[in-house]
Amino acid sequence: MTLLGHDRYCDELLRQTDLFGAALAGADLTATVPTCPEWSLGELTRHVGRAQRWAETIVRTKATEAVPPEQVPDSAGPGDDDPDALSDWLAAGAARLAATLRAAGPDAEVWTWAADQRTGFWARRMVHETAVHRADAALTAGVPFEVEADVAADAIDEWLDILVFAQASGDKSVADLRGAGRSIHLHATDAAGAEWLIGFGDDGFTWRRAHEKATVALRGPLTDVLQVFYRRLPAGSDRVEVLGDRELLDFWLERASF
Repeated sequence: MTLLGHDRYCDELLRQTDLFGAALAGADLTATVPTCPEWSLGELTRHVGRAQRWAETIVRTKATEAVPPEQVPDSAGPGDDDPDALSDWLAAGAARLAATLRAAGPDAEVWTWAADQRTGFWARRMVHETAVHRADAALTAGVPFEVEADVAADAIDEWLDILVFAQASGDKSVADLRGAGRSIHLHATDAAGAEWLIGFGDDGFTWRRAHEKATVALRGPLTDVLQVFYRRLPAGSDRVEVLGDRELLDFWLERASF
């Protein structure tokens, strides 16, 4: 696994946010997000903008503990009557976060909710938070969604890293992801080297980049594999192919959250 690099994460944060804002153009901000039905499109956008501003506050203040939401500046955002205003608000928060991350560098010590207590965690996390929620926005607005191959592959790496952390922390939501002798292979058909093997053991699971036969394989274009893995696209979609024990893949997707 190779990280994209701090400057690239900062650049990609701005790019993903710009693409998110473009999906809002002419969209109904009151529309329900099919993949996050508890939110409207406007609420989804404000969630992303608040998350970016929260991360920016943590990095800028060199926080040593979680920052209460009420201490995050400009976190409310505009209403649902002007998509351009909401898009501008989203972009302003991303620009502020990217500038703060660049000034701090990747290795400054700050609070995070994960094992990695460095600013680099927030750069990577906010890129993928924005990109995956952009998939939600694109679906709601009825516009195409694509992610560059290295960003999509890193998003899968990061999600697996997060689940390993949750497992090591004793999070009950991933406690069932065990059972020796079973494995899952993810295979992107349009990106060289974008393959993963998730192996189950008696005490949990491990993962690595590999091309190996597994109990079940999920194959398809990398953007679609990413969306299935993040539960933004059904595993039964005709855009991907499932080979082997479909129930094991469903088992993983139902439990791979925290």
